Amino acid sequence: MTATAPPAATYDAVVIGAGVAGLSAAVRAAEAGARVLVLAKGIGSTHLAPGTIDVLGYAPERVDAPGAALPAFVRDHPDHPYGRLAVADVRRAVEWFKARFDAGVLSGYRYRGSLDQNVLLPTALGVPKPSAVVPETMIGGDLRAGGRVCVVGLRWLKDLSASYLADNLGRAGLGIEARAVELDLRPERRADANALAFARALEDEGFRATLAEALAPRLEAGERVGLPAVLGLHDPRAVWEDLERRLERPVFEIPGPPPSVPGIRVYRALKEALRRAGGRIVLNAVVVGAERANGQVTALRARVAARERTYAARWTVLASGGMGSGGIAVDSRWNVRETILGLPLANVPAAGEPRFAPGYFDPQPLSRVGVATDDSLRPVDGDGRRAAENVLVAGASLAGAEPWREKSGDGVSLTTGYRAGELIEEEAR
Repeated sequence: MTATAPPAATYDAVVIGAGVAGLSAAVRAAEAGARVLVLAKGIGSTHLAPGTIDVLGYAPERVDAPGAALPAFVRDHPDHPYGRLAVADVRRAVEWFKARFDAGVLSGYRYRGSLDQNVLLPTALGVPKPSAVVPETMIGGDLRAGGRVCVVGLRWLKDLSASYLADNLGRAGLGIEARAVELDLRPERRADANALAFARALEDEGFRATLAEALAPRLEAGERVGLPAVLGLHDPRAVWEDLERRLERPVFEIPGPPPSVPGIRVYRALKEALRRAGGRIVLNAVVVGAERANGQVTALRARVAARERTYAARWTVLASGGMGSGGIAVDSRWNVRETILGLPLANVPAAGEPRFAPGYFDPQPLSRVGVATDDSLRPVDGDGRRAAENVLVAGASLAGAEPWREKSGDGVSLTTGYRAGELIEEEAR
């Protein structure tokens, strides 16, 4: 007997990608009553990112107030993803994101900030980085306040050098007096302890007490304490508040290399918000094709657990990412393509033009490649004609941004993802 394929499951929207853009689109649409499915081959970029929402950090000089700077930035960069949005759209998305955490999806863990003012947080290298919205566990590290900082290194967490970080903070010209101490704490007696091991360990009250007892005698008057971003996965607010109480001073997290504990919290929070809204997520799902009719994508074919399934949907949201995630690929002949739906790309260098600039920090010709859209986030070709009437594009798949230079990556992902979900609701009305 020949096995038959299961019938197509039908959804109001199928979202491709489980990063900030994809999950924001899915949650926003599901909260409006849409039947939503997320298909993702993996967990997205959240586990690599610092967990902050950097709306606009440089344009090209450092930006203090991203909301006020966006109109001029869009005027100078009309093909940027922010050019598809109004400042009010960006502000609405940011407040929506904060409200998801205020609703208690992660045990009271919250975000602070707005488009009115960037905070300056230290990176793992001690470089000040402007961010609009940050976890409350990081807000105490705002370098604009100056003052004295004690950076705590964890000997068995080799991803962050406290002495190097503190030295760079002192050289940043922000009036910071920084020094480093190192604690010899090893969670689970592991020789390869990473950020996740410490995050799990710090959720144990006994381990927190041990850390506080070892650190307290080494602190000096007036110092706030910077720790690697490992203050718990499930209830970071309780871990953070307990350490502040034990040490009797402000404590803040400093993002480090992957795996990113704050990024994992973002993923878990948005995934939980999707579950509460009635949405569904399928991981290890590789989209292998699409069915089309009358200028629309009518269904997606995905390989799930070595079996191909078909998912029909009124809307498809492409949030598969850029070159870093494989959503956009370059072959050995320098042909650049969008790998999921075969959508036309913008900003691709012409034949014979350079693909890379010689300087590491130079603007790179391939960096702004992506899918161009109209103002409703529908993909368009080089003549401005829509390539698909019921496809919306969000996040790093979009053309025109240089997130590493602008410090705009999660801001673009959040706001375009949110706007895609909002557009689905508006069209349904």
